[in-house]
This record gives sequence, C-alpha cells and structure tokens, in this order.
Amino acid sequence: MDLVAGAVGSVIGKLGELLQAEYKLQKGLPQQIESLKHELESAQTALSKVGEVRPEQLDPQVRLWASEVREASYDMEDILDTCLVSILDVDAPADNKSGLLKRLLKNIADFLKKSKPRHTIAGAIEDMKKRLQEVADRRNRFSVAVALPSPATKPDPRLADMHKEAKQLIGIDNPRAELIAMLLPDLKNKKRKAMLLPAFGDSDVSGGSRSSRKMKIVSVVGVGGLGKTTLAKAVYDELQSQYDCGAFLSIGREPDLAQVLINILQHLDINKYTAIHNVKDQSLLIVELRKFLQNKRYFIVIDDVWDITTWNIIKSAFVNNDTGSIVITTTRNRDVASREEVYELCTLSPYHSEKLFKTRLFGVNGEYPANHPAEASENILKKCGGIPLAIITMASLLVGKSREDWFDVCNSPGFYRGNKGNQQVDDTEWILSLSYYDMPSYLRTCLLYLSVYPEDYEIDKHSLIWKWIAEGFVEKRRGTSLFQQGEEYFNQLINRSMIQAVEPSDDSREIEVCGCRVHDMVLDLIRDLSYKENFVTISNDGEGTSPHQNRVRRLAHQNRIMKQTQQDDHTDMAHVRSLVACDCDIENLVLHPSYKLLRVLDLEGCTVPSEVWQGLKHLGNLLHLRYLGLRSTRGCYELPQEIGKLKFLQTLDLEDSEIVVLPSCVCQLTQLVFLRGDFRTCAPDGSFLRKVTSLEYLSIRIYNLAKESQRQFMKDVGNLSEVRVLCIRGSWEGMVQLDLVHSLGNLHKLQHLELREDLNSNGEAATREWDRVVLPWHLRHLDLDPILFRQLPSYISPAHLPILGYLCLRVDHMDEAGLRALGALPELRFLELSTPRPSMACTATVANINTAPDGFFKKLRCCLLHGWMVQLVLNEDSNGVSFSILKGMGVVAFGSKTKDEYSRSIAPPPVMPNLQELWFDVLARALYKDGNRTCGDLGLKCLPSLRTIQIDVNCDGASTNDVEKAESELRNAAQLHPNGPRIELELFNQWTDQDDTESDDGDNVSAKEE
Repeated sequence: MDLVAGAVGSVIGKLGELLQAEYKLQKGLPQQIESLKHELESAQTALSKVGEVRPEQLDPQVRLWASEVREASYDMEDILDTCLVSILDVDAPADNKSGLLKRLLKNIADFLKKSKPRHTIAGAIEDMKKRLQEVADRRNRFSVAVALPSPATKPDPRLADMHKEAKQLIGIDNPRAELIAMLLPDLKNKKRKAMLLPAFGDSDVSGGSRSSRKMKIVSVVGVGGLGKTTLAKAVYDELQSQYDCGAFLSIGREPDLAQVLINILQHLDINKYTAIHNVKDQSLLIVELRKFLQNKRYFIVIDDVWDITTWNIIKSAFVNNDTGSIVITTTRNRDVASREEVYELCTLSPYHSEKLFKTRLFGVNGEYPANHPAEASENILKKCGGIPLAIITMASLLVGKSREDWFDVCNSPGFYRGNKGNQQVDDTEWILSLSYYDMPSYLRTCLLYLSVYPEDYEIDKHSLIWKWIAEGFVEKRRGTSLFQQGEEYFNQLINRSMIQAVEPSDDSREIEVCGCRVHDMVLDLIRDLSYKENFVTISNDGEGTSPHQNRVRRLAHQNRIMKQTQQDDHTDMAHVRSLVACDCDIENLVLHPSYKLLRVLDLEGCTVPSEVWQGLKHLGNLLHLRYLGLRSTRGCYELPQEIGKLKFLQTLDLEDSEIVVLPSCVCQLTQLVFLRGDFRTCAPDGSFLRKVTSLEYLSIRIYNLAKESQRQFMKDVGNLSEVRVLCIRGSWEGMVQLDLVHSLGNLHKLQHLELREDLNSNGEAATREWDRVVLPWHLRHLDLDPILFRQLPSYISPAHLPILGYLCLRVDHMDEAGLRALGALPELRFLELSTPRPSMACTATVANINTAPDGFFKKLRCCLLHGWMVQLVLNEDSNGVSFSILKGMGVVAFGSKTKDEYSRSIAPPPVMPNLQELWFDVLARALYKDGNRTCGDLGLKCLPSLRTIQIDVNCDGASTNDVEKAESELRNAAQLHPNGPRIELELFNQWTDQDDTESDDGDNVSAKEE
C-alpha cells in the first residue's frame, strides 16, 4: 500500500509543477488544480497509514480501494506528463536563423498551438477530478473505512533456534570466540576458562583494574536470518553467570518502550520488580533502572533493535560505573550500530553451510545417500549464500524428495516461490518482510524496482540510481542533487541489509562501492510484492503476467530471446514506464507508438543485431524518455539521429558499448545530466559543452578532435558548474592543460577528476598553471596520470584535500616532505605513484612512521609504486619504523644487511595497518652493488594486512646470479610473512628473450621473463 501513497505523492508533485510553470493557465484552472491537489493530499495521508499494515491484515475492500487509487494515480500522472511535454515542445525557442517572414508565420502558428495544450490541461484536470470522485464514491457506497485493524500476532519462529544448546549450533564457535574477544579484549583465550571463575569478587575479567573498566557496547550486525540472535544468546549463556545480573530481551519493531524497560528490570530481579507492570512513565523507569545498575557488573543483551531513537532511549538507562559491564545489541540496520563498536556477522563457510544442510536433511552426523545429486546440492547451497535461514528453508523443501525433485528445486526460478504453505517457507517470508515493512515508503519503492533484474545479477550503482530518478522515485531536497539523494537511498538499503554491496574488483582500482546484488530470498520477496502491486511485470516469469495484465507499468525481459510476438502477449503496452532487458538476444524490437509514456529504456548486456537497431525509427517519439541505457550491448555501433528529439533525456549510458562516435544531434539534449561513454566513445565536436551544460557526470574521449577543438572543449568544461565526475581521455599538450586548469577553477562541486591518454608515454610535462590550480576540498578521486610533475604538488596535502581517497600521479622527484604529505592524507585508500626515469637517483625517507601523530597511510589498501623501490627498516636504537622509497643507482645501498636487524627477537611494530596490495620495483644491480646486501627481508613483515605483492625486477646491468638471487630471496620473503601473501615477479631488461613462468599459491610466486 505504500506504493499507492508514493504514486499519489508523485501526482501531487506534478500538480505543483503545473501551478509553478511559467505559462498562463485558463481562467479558474489554477483553483481547480489546487482543489484536486488538496483532495489527493488527504488521500495520501490515509494511504500512508494503510501502508503501515501488512496487506493480509487489511480488509479486502480497503485493499481494493487502495488498488483503484493507485491505478488512478498512475493514469493521472501519465496525463499530466503528456500535458507538460506538449507545452515544453511548443515553448521551444525559435530558430534565429529563419527569415523575418518565416519567424512571423511561426509566431502566429505558435500562438494557435499554445491554446491547444492549455485546453488539453483543462480537460485533463476535469477527467482527473471525475476519476478521483468515482473512486471516492465507490468507497463511500460500500462504507470502506480506512481505520486500521489491530495487527495479528504471530509467534516468532526464531525463538526455537534461540534456545538451542550451543553444542547443537553449527558454525558458531569462531564467531562466538571473536565476539567474546571484542567484549573482553585483554582476556587471553588460553586463560579464559581459568579466569572466568564463578565468584568474581574483585577479580578483573577484562584484565585491568576495576576502576578503569568502562562499559563495553558491541552491536552485532547482519541481514535477517544470518544468526545474530543465536550468536548473542550463545555468548550470553557462556558469560552471564560471571556477572552480578543479566538480561536478554528481544524488542522487535515498534516496541512499547515502557514495557521494554519493565521487562529489563524484571529480568534483572524478578522478585524485586514483580509489581512494577503498572508503571508507564518512561522517565521513572529509566531512573529506577539506573539506580538498580549503579553498583553492579551487568551483562545485558538487547536483541532485534530497529531504529536509532529506540536504542538511544534504552541506552540512556544503562550506567557506566567502571565495573566492566557488557551490553550487546543485534540489528539489521548498520545506522543503529554505527555509534558503537560493530561486529559484522559473516555468512557460513562452505563447510558449515553443507554441514547445516545435511543436518537439517538427515539429522546430526547425517550424510548424503549414495545416489545423491551432488551438482544439485552444490548449486542449491550457492543459491543460499551461506545464510542459515536460507539453508534451513531449502532443506525443508527437500526432505523426503526424489532425485528429480532436487534438480527441480535447483533449476527453478526464485528461491521459495511456488512453495507457499510450507511452514518454513512462510516463516522465512515473514522474517524477511519485517525488514521490508520497517522501511519508509520511498525505500520500499526503490527496492521493489530491483525486481527488474535477474537472479545473481551485479547491478551497477550509477545506472540503478539514474533509473530511480527517471521514474520519479527520488525526491529533490534542498542542498543536494537528485543523484546524491538517490545515493543516500542506495546506502540506506545496504545499511538495512536489504541489498548486498558489491566492492570494486582488484583490477578496477575503485575505492567505493560500485554496485549491489540482491539475495535470492529478498528477490523472491520483492518479486512477489511487485506482482501483487502491479509494479513490475517479468515477461518470462514462471508465474506469468501481472493480475493487472491490461495495465503493464514496468516490463522486464531477463536472459531470453526477445521476439515481437512475445512482447505482444501483453494486451496493453500504452502505460509502460520502464522497459528493461538484461542479457537478452533481441531478434525483434519495435518501439511502436504504444510506448509513448516510456521513461526508461535499458538494454544492458543485450545483443542487438544491426538491422534491428537501425530499425528503431520510433526512438524519437519517446518524448517522455529520461534514461537510455546501452551498457555492455553488442551490435549497436551508432546512435540514430532521432535521439536529438528526446528533450527530457537525462541519462545516456554507453559504458562498454560499441558506439564510437556520438552524433551531432546529441548537442540538442540540453537536459542531459549523465553521459558515460565507453573508453572509445568520442565527443561529437568541440562545441558540445556549450549547449549541454547541465552534466553532473561526463566520461568522454576527445582524441578524435582537432587541436583547436580540443582546446575549445577544455575551455567549455568550465561551463559545467554542476559536474561531480569528470573523466576525459585525450592528448595533453601544454595549451590543452592550460585551458583545463583555468576551467577547473569553476568546478566547485567536482568530486572525481580522471585524465587519461590514448597513447602510452612518459607523460606531458606539467605546465606552470598546475601550481596555481585550486581543487575542491571535497575531491575524492584524483587521477592525473598523463601529466608529469617534477615533484609532488603542494595542494596534495591533508589541509587541501582532507577526504581524498584515490590518487594517481606521475612525479620525477620525491622528498621527505612530499612522502610525509602523502602518508598524512587521512582517507587515502588507493595510491599509484609512477616515475618516468627510474634510473635517476632519488630517495625519500620518513622516520618513525609508527608513532606519527596522525598516522601514516593509516587507511591505504593498495599502493602501486612504478619505478620506485620500497623498504621498511626497524631503527636500531628504538622501536620506530622508517619507510623509504628509492630509485636509481646513486642512492644509498638498497636492501638490508646480510645479518639484518630483523633477526632480533623484537617483533617489528605494525604499520600501514590496512595495506593489502603492494607493487614496487627492485633494481637488482643496486641491490647487490656492494656485495653485502639482501632483499630477503625488506621489512614487509611490518605490514599486517598484506595479501598481494607485485614486484617488477629490473635486470639492467645485473648478473645472472644477482637476478636469480633476488628471485629466491623475494620468494622466501613471501614465505616469511605471517599472511603468506601472493607474490608475482615480472623480470624486464633481462639478458634473455625466453619466457618462464612459475605460479604457486601459499608461496604463490610467478616469474615472467621478458
């Protein structure tokens, strides 16, 4: 029902838009629009209340009324959109190049044309009033009340598992140990049983003095069904007896806070608080609870917390009395946990997943029968994704089933659809739906839209958010752009554990979440809701079309061959707003006039034969189109000229497509906000940005343009006052740099700047203008790889770029001040530093990086140093660690002494705590030039999180023995590191042309000889 309120809200917004427009309306029409707007606002208020109740708890007549309001709202919005489009079309500016007589005749024609849309609006408003009145009359005729019934109570199916003994729980041991280690950080595992004595007295569970022990709060976070409650109960059962008092309480959604506080008191001391159930004043209960806890060491678990306000009130009742008290919360919402220490509960390992699966099927220690379909069980467990609830649900569907049934379950679309009535399936759906109904209506709408995607699909963040915007799901708020608001919605869905964040791959070199996936359980839930609400129709869904077949609103094709006859299965396509095809072979696609209201056309991953693509003659008729996505398409080589007619187009996504040149008509798309080309996609001409000035995201290639056109393009970049992301691939001669630097001063909202070149080179020397450039302080991503700087620019510092997370630079010289400035960047996660002349001597060292006041590369995860050697040295007279980068033959000897300082018993202190990938050079000749050096230990043991090492070994001038020695020592260095990181060696400037490659895991060494 929340979708109904959202649909009504969209119409209200359009009516307000109509009232604020800069053209005259017929006399009396504004008053009618205002009246209709008020009527809809009243309906929206009622519908919002109805939306808080699960559909099965509503009176059938209420559901029918809400459904009618929803369809009426959709129709009204379609009418309003059509009117607004027609007005925009007739208000388009005249061509100043026309002759005087032609302009006069055109003005007369325009005067006659403008009256027509205004009469159309009047008729549309009248039709809308009649439609709304019909719905209201029908409701009144049957006395349909919007009053909410009392929610039906359902036993919580999670209670049974919560009270199982620890020995019955699978995969609980490691999470329990990790959580206890967070709660009691100084308690050594070997001494835990000895120290946890029944009589605590003044003993110190946490290993410190009693007066110094602060209350510890840890939040266990994870998706529904992951086992958060089970874990918290297991830890509580193990530790609770060692505390003066304890309470374990599940509160759920919309709790009665007074009753929650009463329950805590009664759990703590049932005898003392037997008669407290009549007290309803929260303040009195908080005072009483604080008084009771004042001098006690307590252990309290608040399970199933849903919102920050509720948690803050409950937390205010707890006393930090320095007795080592412990509080655990469990929640699905990361926002609730963000202010406390967080334990992120992981999914089950493949081993434990299979063990749980077999236990539920065949009992404890049960095994698969001899004729068991192993492939089917592997695929089923993969579908479950390590979530215990999913595994248990799948097992319930397979108990006693034949081999053929296993394959049916394995190959069936969705997760549990078609199995309603199974108790475990119903319980699973109920548990998941708690998260859905806890969300505000705008998030529910955005989540349901994800049902257009296939199972296990990696959904690109940018394309998803711009589809939401095209559909009108994202509400503009003051001070933020639509994309920023949509990104906030996206993050909220992740924080509420409704979607799974997709981290960037190792080779993508991104630092932020790039997309999401939807777990099959959640996908089944939202597909079921979308089906009932006529929100999305999946053409090849096993359940067939929507019950509202004559009014398809959003049509999705998934992993299929598309033929026109299949599209025509739906009786009425005139109301389709989104047409999304994923990974389809399109044999026939005709954008016939019935698609006149289409806002989103997305063909991601589709193969479109050229004859089909060239036949899209009606593309220009899609006047409502806001989003055109051709990401990863094959067969589309050019855009049709008709695209210039799409006056409302906001998003043109051509990433990884085969479209090389944009047509000149793209300059007419003045509403374009997002243009993402493939790395080969070229700008139409140098004046493109004079007309398309609303861009927030631009990724384009300009290498095809003449030099003067490239300069003009760079000058016009300064017109993009709203741009947040700017990626340009071209050539970077001095004057082009100068024009770009001048334009950068106007880009006050820039967050991502990426410059690339088409030809590999050592970079173009930076012009003097770069010394005076002013970059926005909120810049997060800076890639200036084609520009060669003599030394680190002064604005690369924490003071100028405090939230910079990604940096790619090419510098010829580095000193201590520059290296220290890089290390002090507080948010830097990715660093790529190249030098064009690795033979020129240079060294930079920062001493005692482990004691730097603000840390040194404290968040850096990936460090690529091309042409630079790296060394960490433990100082002989202290526990300080020095970090050096070096190049050239004239520097101090590289490597450590044969009898090196790391052989001492003192373990090196950890530095750069998050660094996982390190890439650097080794100049073999410099390493062994004095005959008494080794690279067997370059101090890499100081890097506690290291997982991957890539080393380019420069063999220039080195003997065969030196190179072989370097390989052997570097291989041993990987073995010595506690993590056993993967190490890849690439040899260049070598004495032989033969190629030899070795690869291992664990020792993990590969050597490539060129």
